Amino acid sequence: VINPIIELPTKGIVTIPLESLTVDSIELVVSSHQAFLDAIGFRESGNRYDVVNRYGYMGKYQFGKSTLRTLRIKVSRSEFLKDTLLQEEAMLKLLLHNKKRLQKYIDKYEGKVVHGILVTESGLLAAAHLGGAGSVKKWFRTGKIKKDGNGVKITNYMQRFSGYDLYL
Repeated sequence: VINPIIELPTKGIVTIPLESLTVDSIELVVSSHQAFLDAIGFRESGNRYDVVNRYGYMGKYQFGKSTLRTLRIKVSRSEFLKDTLLQEEAMLKLLLHNKKRLQKYIDKYEGKVVHGILVTESGLLAAAHLGGAGSVKKWFRTGKIKKDGNGVKITNYMQRFSGYDLYL
């Protein structure tokens, strides 16, 4: 997976045509939806479905109880940890939920640099997974960068998971 991180010493918005992102005349390969899920899962839990972290976040994608409630998934911790298909369904539901909440930002800013970060759909959805769609919206409005309990910034996820082709 080739995942460019473009750092520009700029504030505000700069347009960069996505088709111009090449390395030595080789087109950058955009990964599939499954590669995105594997990358997020690996970063969150090492792709382990049975993991619970010190904050109580569960499974491959490290879901919290409140997120599962938002998605209307009502199972016990042990049921959730044992059900790999339910965890994958929960992630798909969360991606769709966050995409709906962030669609106007995706439509307006995809392919543009905002606050020094290249905006992509996959990067925004990864950031929303980490810190919630509200924190991504706030970042657009104010430039304020939310961190999770481990100190990971939403902008780290925007960069790390940018450029994946999601089929949502």
